[in-house]
Amino acid sequence: MTSKNRGQDTAVRNVIHFIVSHCLVYLLWIPNAAIAEGYTFDLSEIEKKPYHIGGYAEFRPLLSGLDRDAALYRLKFYNRSEGDTLEEFNASLQLEGSLEKGIASFRIRTHTDYKRSYLGEDQETTVYEGLLSIHPSSSLTIDIGKKTLKWGKGYAWNPVAFVDRPKDPDDPELSLEGFIVASADYIRSFEGPLKTVSFTPVLIPVYDHVNDDFGDINQLNFAGRLYLLLYDTDIDFIILTGGSRTARYGADFSRNITTSFEMHGEAAFISDFRKRFIDSSGHIFEKTCDSESYLLGIRYLTERETTYIIEYYYNSAGFTSGEMRDYFRFINKAYDTYVSSGSDALLEKASSITEGNYGRPNTMRDYLYFRVSQKEPFDILYFTPSVTGIINFNDKSFSLSPELMYTGITNLEMRLKTSILGGQRNSEYGEKLNDYRAELRVRYYF
Repeated sequence: MTSKNRGQDTAVRNVIHFIVSHCLVYLLWIPNAAIAEGYTFDLSEIEKKPYHIGGYAEFRPLLSGLDRDAALYRLKFYNRSEGDTLEEFNASLQLEGSLEKGIASFRIRTHTDYKRSYLGEDQETTVYEGLLSIHPSSSLTIDIGKKTLKWGKGYAWNPVAFVDRPKDPDDPELSLEGFIVASADYIRSFEGPLKTVSFTPVLIPVYDHVNDDFGDINQLNFAGRLYLLLYDTDIDFIILTGGSRTARYGADFSRNITTSFEMHGEAAFISDFRKRFIDSSGHIFEKTCDSESYLLGIRYLTERETTYIIEYYYNSAGFTSGEMRDYFRFINKAYDTYVSSGSDALLEKASSITEGNYGRPNTMRDYLYFRVSQKEPFDILYFTPSVTGIINFNDKSFSLSPELMYTGITNLEMRLKTSILGGQRNSEYGEKLNDYRAELRVRYYF
């Protein structure tokens, strides 16, 4: 047996051990929990209450199979040896609450993360949303506070989400932290082809300790969205201007072609985008240019309840294959220098340009996203298997993630997900620090 085959067998055994050790206790618990469930009816449950308290608690262990020859492994672990696998234990608690009184309402959403990894233990609590809303009339709403706007029609990417934090395409349904804003929503309805019009102006202040990660500080920025429901098509026109970020313009649409087939798209234009990149010798360059990005996608539901989501994403501001290749080559050169001399100065330089730049998800130009999920196959109730893939057209690297989800217990969701990364050397996914990753997510809603 070759060393490569032995490594693959070891990886398979690690994944199986991880799955069995963390799943067994939950599988044994399912029958007792299911038997304990009963049917109850409470009339008060259908009455609207002026307040709401809820959220979820989650446990998520994770196992990564490391690629010790990858550039990003060398960048992160150059001064330590983590072996072939890396375990990480995560827990989170998300709390949500709302209160209504007359024309005013308040809602808050907090998120607490706990992580135990090779770095030790870490815990952080973040306010994702904290928002006061005033409803002077049925057509006008005024919001002040921390808010997630959720602009855009795409599933994995949103080029026009100028005032939102970027999604993780590997898990796009995760909650995101908002920004502190002042906004309004004014809506009107009509008869005819144009059924609805709404306008959403947004003010985004950026000062010390107020949205200071949005862009340049000591600036007041303005964003706006004009929404139209025209010929049964949802259309948005979006703008962002101000001193914190350069001006941005965008549009999106979504339309149900049939009851089971939906089509959506987005297009964005950014003026004077600043791009920083590094060559294989370590010289850092910066250039300013206008950039455009767009997305086109479909969502299709079959009669057998199979859901297909496919999206193509293009970003002209992304790195080319040559630019990424130079970046990885510089990391390897910096690592060789560290091994021969003990100096990590070049690796520190590589780390500094990685953060917020090369380290962002999907930093290149052309991607295809697809997701296929099947509800209750073979009449297995509450069970949904799926597979998600992301393909980088520029360097032919990819991520493939099969997933199993079970929701047969009230308020409990269990998901087992494995991600496999593939690609040649000097490609985006080929140089990730891990070859595979397996995670179990157990989430209880309350």
